[in-house]
Amino acid sequence: MAIGIIGKKLGMTQIFGSDGRVVPVTVIEAGPCKVVQVKDQDNDGYTAVQLGFGTIKERKAIKPLKGHYAKASLKPMRYLKEFTLKDVSAYENGQDVTPAIFSEGEKVSVTGISKGKGFAGAMKRHHFKGGPASHGSMQHRQPASAGATDAARVFKGKRSPGRMGSDQVTVRGLKVVRADAERNLLLIKGAVPGPTGGLVIIRKASE
Repeated sequence: MAIGIIGKKLGMTQIFGSDGRVVPVTVIEAGPCKVVQVKDQDNDGYTAVQLGFGTIKERKAIKPLKGHYAKASLKPMRYLKEFTLKDVSAYENGQDVTPAIFSEGEKVSVTGISKGKGFAGAMKRHHFKGGPASHGSMQHRQPASAGATDAARVFKGKRSPGRMGSDQVTVRGLKVVRADAERNLLLIKGAVPGPTGGLVIIRKASE
């Protein structure tokens, strides 16, 4: 059983289900990925599979990566991700991994880097209610107190204005609406983390 696949978010659209209802879906270009390395307990101390995805000009790849891909008789690829799993006997170097590993209705987890929002205030970043909105309050969108007054410092974890977004986010329990192995497309119900064109990792929910 494959544990997952690397893909690129193409955007959102909607399709009609078998019952005629509109289903909002995220379209993901999933693979095709290549197995670059198979790790086992004897040689590496754990079992995992490395997958490569995306094209890159060979001159742009660093020499260590070129050698790593050469061991699997592959050209360098843009992304390299490792998936840990219990049994790696079904994998070998150079093997293709496509959206065919997923089936309609299957639950998956999707990991991506969320959209960067830049520097944001406390109300936008932490959903604060805000101060009085009436005229003259002078504290409409300020974060108010910094906490304890006698600590001579601000405690860690204080919710304040700052950089928002651009964090790794995993959404679990999403449903596969359609897996098109011929066009290497996955249609997943609902939204997934990241901007259009962003890298995403799709894993089987059972893994």
